Amino acid sequence: MTQDVEMKEQHVPVAASNSTSSTTTVIQHLKDIAALIETGAYAREVRRILRAVRLTIALRRKLKVTVISSFLSFALAPGSEAHSRLSSYLPKDDLNDMEVDIATSATQATVKHSSELEIYCYLLVLIFLIDQKKYSEAKACSSASIARLKNLNRRTVDVLASRLYFYYSLSYELTGDLSEIRGNLLALHRVATLRHDELGQETLLNLLLRNYLHYNLYDQAEKLRSKAPRFEAHSNQQFCRYLFYLGKIRTIQLEYTDAKESLLQAARKAPVAALGFRVQCNKWAVIVRLLLGEIPERTVFMQKGMEKALRPYFELTNAVRIGDLELFKTVADKFSTIFSSDRTNNLIVRLRHNVIRTGLRNISISYSRISLADVAKKLRLDSPNPVADAESIVSKAIRDGAIDATLDHANGWMVSKETGDIYSTNEPQQAFNSRIAFCLNMHNEAVRALRFPPNSHKEKESAEKRRERQQQEQELAKHIAEEDDDDF
Repeated sequence: MTQDVEMKEQHVPVAASNSTSSTTTVIQHLKDIAALIETGAYAREVRRILRAVRLTIALRRKLKVTVISSFLSFALAPGSEAHSRLSSYLPKDDLNDMEVDIATSATQATVKHSSELEIYCYLLVLIFLIDQKKYSEAKACSSASIARLKNLNRRTVDVLASRLYFYYSLSYELTGDLSEIRGNLLALHRVATLRHDELGQETLLNLLLRNYLHYNLYDQAEKLRSKAPRFEAHSNQQFCRYLFYLGKIRTIQLEYTDAKESLLQAARKAPVAALGFRVQCNKWAVIVRLLLGEIPERTVFMQKGMEKALRPYFELTNAVRIGDLELFKTVADKFSTIFSSDRTNNLIVRLRHNVIRTGLRNISISYSRISLADVAKKLRLDSPNPVADAESIVSKAIRDGAIDATLDHANGWMVSKETGDIYSTNEPQQAFNSRIAFCLNMHNEAVRALRFPPNSHKEKESAEKRRERQQQEQELAKHIAEEDDDDF
């Protein structure tokens, strides 16, 4: 019995020491990040600030109330306004769960308090509150951080500010109050434009587009996008989001070709880890390609990690490919909740005409002559007068060039013409032109993405060489002037 009690007493401090050591390690990582931010702020190197944000995202799953509270006491002066405000957002119940980092107060003076570090503390607390689903506290914290950002105009703060803008919008979206901050986002975008904060402009423009599209305000989103200042993409993630929103706007405006290009480019440029974003891009791209009359390849639906999410769209594509209107209705009803949550329900309604046209094309290939009553029966038209509807559908398909046939109104027949050689048409040339345009576009983007040191092709001119060059230019100008006088 004595030995058992001793064994139990030995295990308890080991577990406590392991949890304390892991917490201390996280706090030490945060201190290293704070030192990196201070170095970047002092040297005005934005890359260091960007690296600090990436390291923070990697640590977000290990954040606890005690860790953040200890780091706030380390980074901010105790009793200051920022420290008191940020501490008030943290849950009070968990502050006394553990005692960590006793040596914090002794090492507090090693980190200098700066604006960048204060904004970083806002970002850290905001990320923690959103992960813990404390959305009301996250809204208050994000609003306070935006109010603090309005008084800062430093390029080293731009990276942190762009992340705060994103979580500011996210906190209001999670509570269903996204429309309340639209005016603030417009004001922030105007300020970012005046301050030449290009990363802030990209982030805020995407947030505004998301805000408008969330409430189906596609016309206002297009007006904002068309009138927003032009700039080169500085963030690949923001550029992918912009292409995705642009593709959605173009789809609603019936500009399917441009929408397809934007959506496929967004899916191709998106990081591998952004699986949810790539799934959404592929869903919209599949719908757009079906609306264009194309059938996506099977490999699109078999991408790793996307099979289950793209299953409804695979069955929808199969119905469109066959041209079976009854199967199309069955699939649309079966996955109606998924299509509604993806906001593609209205686009799928447009696909009904494509299903009818595909079925009609298959009929025209199979039959050289067929009655309109049989056409209506094979298309499974459920209207009161199916023969008249079939006649209007066939005439419209002939006028649009979807099928090569003629209508015999007297006998009520559709007479198909013989299929000619496809290489005698312009389709091969159009296919080659589209592939060449895609390759040229990719080449131009690769060239634009290259980075070169400024003025690397020029030799640095010394002061002595510059004086010699200026003297030679003056002598040459004097000589030319004397020659002009002699000619006169």
